[in-house]
Amino acid sequence: MSRPRLIHPVAWWLWALGLAWATMQTSNIPLLLVIAAVCGFVVSARRARTVWGNAFGLLLVFGAVGIVVTVLLQVLIGTRTPGHVVLTLPQWDLPAWTDGLSVGGPVTGEALLDSATKGLRLAVLMACFGAANSLAHPGRLLVLVPAALYELGVAVVVALTLIPQLTAALARVRDAQRLRGRRTTGLRAIRGIGVPVLEEALEGSIALAASMDSRGYGRSAALPARVRRLTHLVLLLGLGAALVGSYFVVDPSAAHGWGVLGLAVGSGLAVVAGLYSGRRLRRTRYRHDPWGGPEWLILVSVAVPLACFALADANPGASGVLRWPSLPLVPFLGLLLAALPGLTGGPTTQNPLSEAGTS
Repeated sequence: MSRPRLIHPVAWWLWALGLAWATMQTSNIPLLLVIAAVCGFVVSARRARTVWGNAFGLLLVFGAVGIVVTVLLQVLIGTRTPGHVVLTLPQWDLPAWTDGLSVGGPVTGEALLDSATKGLRLAVLMACFGAANSLAHPGRLLVLVPAALYELGVAVVVALTLIPQLTAALARVRDAQRLRGRRTTGLRAIRGIGVPVLEEALEGSIALAASMDSRGYGRSAALPARVRRLTHLVLLLGLGAALVGSYFVVDPSAAHGWGVLGLAVGSGLAVVAGLYSGRRLRRTRYRHDPWGGPEWLILVSVAVPLACFALADANPGASGVLRWPSLPLVPFLGLLLAALPGLTGGPTTQNPLSEAGTS
């Protein structure tokens, strides 16, 4: 009987990024809630049974705090839009360069709804990022970074592993506080938990980078100095051409065709130079992450909602109106399909870093 394998981390991160893109395309509250529910369902069914697998719940808490902070800022300091006044505070107008901001003043229901929607969108984005961290440890992405970009890979992995390290540190500190008979919930417990958790999470991420360096990650092979200089020159020229091409593509007054050509040629040069430069780095892998049917199913499950959001209106009804928005049917049905990965497999119980290693 074959042992169940881990899903390729790129598949989970593409799935989460697809849902994050859908989140940015809508301000419809029901759709945003559906995206958060889909993330929660898939995470509950497929997340790793490890401490860092609780990253989704931690970021949900951060998202809820973000909603409250956004609404409070709108009440205390915000642009006073017309509408149904629900609260009036003493007003203090700020200088003209603040573009209509004021401290206090009349607070309308429309302004509260708009700020709550923006806060909810931010919370759902956090939920998508938390789902990616709970389903695939960011450390597994390290073996997929091109060898020529190993310095960037170290920085990215240290940044991405902060949330998993923060989750694990929170569990350890709370257990230690509980054993000492101290409170682990409530506002009074935050002061005794917050600083040790942040310190331990940062130390864990830095220790990961140090362990990678001590194991020879990114060590160089011998290449002639002339070859290295030529490769670096081609890489810089490619990146420069891609940057100029991007400007021509974005600028409506510039030649669009030349911009596309510069972007394509520059990107090609950068990729070729990066691959050739990677030959000077030696890397071995203990086990490769396979890509098969489950990964393609995950990509299809998120590609269909993206197509639905691109083809149908994800923001029906008039904006800025104090009423509950309607639920667009086509994007809603597409998002239901994004929950398919939660029905096609069981939870992960293995050590996520034992399936793919690098030295």
